[in-house]
Amino acid sequence: MSAHLRETASELADVLWREHTVYRDRAGGVVIRGDHVQRWISLAPSGGRDEILLRAGRILDGGTTAPARSEAVASRAAGTAELAAVCRRLLAEAAPEAVPPLPLGKRPARIRNRSRRRHTSIGCWVVLGCVFAAVGYYVYSVAQAYR
Repeated sequence: MSAHLRETASELADVLWREHTVYRDRAGGVVIRGDHVQRWISLAPSGGRDEILLRAGRILDGGTTAPARSEAVASRAAGTAELAAVCRRLLAEAAPEAVPPLPLGKRPARIRNRSRRRHTSIGCWVVLGCVFAAVGYYVYSVAQAYR
């Protein structure tokens, strides 16, 4: 069974990604790792006799794998193309949520006008106040010395 999983995973990896690593995990399944796309797919025997558990997740910065974000069960008799279609769906679900940008007319004013308006935090105002106070004190002390 393990040899069949490894063979299926190798064929599947060739279909999905040009660059990949296929290895066996601790639980007896097979992992296909695509570092260039920051994703991984796991194939493991499922509870059913002729079923494969497919799981997909992301690879985090530093190379560690995040827990599976999506999973599905497929028939062991399914062809490589069918398994690839299931894996692509799982990989799409595992992708980070991308928020599409709003059209310019629909954006809130604070985002649309950001390039024209500066946002100065309270910390910046405190620093500026301290600088002005120090300069004012220096001017005051110099003026007192010449009286």
